[in-house]
Amino acid sequence: MPAGDDGVAIVGGGLAGFTTAQELRKHGYDGRVTIIDPEGVPYDRPPLSKEYLDGSMPLEKLSFVPDSWYSDNAVELVTDRVTALRPDEGVLELAGGSTFRAGTTVLTLGGRARRLPIPGGDLPGLLQLRTKADADTLRGLLKPGVRLAIIGAGLIGAEVASTAVKDGATVSLIDPVPVPLVPLTGAELAVRLHAMHAAHGVDVRCAMTTAIRQSGAEYTITLNDGSSVVADAVLVAVGIVPETHLAETAGLATDQGILVDEAHRTTNPGVYAAGDVARIRRADGTVLRRHEHWESAMHGGQNVAAAIVGKPLPEHGAAWMWSDRYGVHVEAVGDLVNGTPIVRYVDGVPVAAFRMEADGRMIGAATLDGGTAVRAARRIIDRGLVVDPIKLADPAIELKKLAR
Repeated sequence: MPAGDDGVAIVGGGLAGFTTAQELRKHGYDGRVTIIDPEGVPYDRPPLSKEYLDGSMPLEKLSFVPDSWYSDNAVELVTDRVTALRPDEGVLELAGGSTFRAGTTVLTLGGRARRLPIPGGDLPGLLQLRTKADADTLRGLLKPGVRLAIIGAGLIGAEVASTAVKDGATVSLIDPVPVPLVPLTGAELAVRLHAMHAAHGVDVRCAMTTAIRQSGAEYTITLNDGSSVVADAVLVAVGIVPETHLAETAGLATDQGILVDEAHRTTNPGVYAAGDVARIRRADGTVLRRHEHWESAMHGGQNVAAAIVGKPLPEHGAAWMWSDRYGVHVEAVGDLVNGTPIVRYVDGVPVAAFRMEADGRMIGAATLDGGTAVRAARRIIDRGLVVDPIKLADPAIELKKLAR
């Protein structure tokens, strides 16, 4: 096996790391497999802003698999943090003072919450939402009447706003972009999604945060339009910074992420990277944008495992994502930025949006409460089918009929 006698060490217990371990065993890899993460048992992150945050999902449901899976599949869990990587020696240094040997290392470190580079942006009481512990802290604060300010109206900020309102909190949502998420869902659905905040009583501020001041247990957020927001708690949800420090100190190439090829190999043949931290550089030198979605992390882990055992890389369909807010489920697939927009309306309200090439091929689709529509759209995109735009815009025609 390419991993050698010392097996595979996976640094990071998110979806990409867990998938790598799971796929290695599915492929019949019988070497040592170890997941090293300071949080211990790997768990899923999307529920942290939704079901786990509102208490409807118990702790044990966060885990990808029952705890017995790890012993049943001989996957070792090491609760520690890797502080240094010496890939040419196959050595990982751990925060606990010990070292760990591995023939192959997989970096699935994700990212850390981005801080605001403003006065008060480093106040210790500001909240973030990356881990189970972060969600526990935030959940303990979400009580009726509490004033929560959320800086950043992207996926995490929007989902937390929805959850917090349901829990009775008074929410202010601050973002300098008038309509967030346009690149993910298309402008038509993004407008409808963003309008849901105000419709549910959220104080929406389209402004830049310029300073945060704390006085006792109260925070004052100053905005560039001259207004301010007073809150009991502040969640900063302005994206992540990929965790590249370990890779950089190990001499691996990075560029706003760890650079990898299509098989997710880094510039060192003994090291792979996948998930939010990885950034693919194609053979022609083109560097792709990092993907920070659940499915792309899973696909990265699948590619890594296949490459390690020497099997062909799996084929993946168009990129897919989902989100939930105020009881509405949104899904999107493919490219919602380029192409010609086609929109489906029901009673004058947009329910689905598509992007089409000039030759009639679909390149992107998004739906609200669309059921199986996005799966049908993905088949259309992946097969390169030409679709009649008139039928595509007709809500009476099921999308799966156009995918045949």
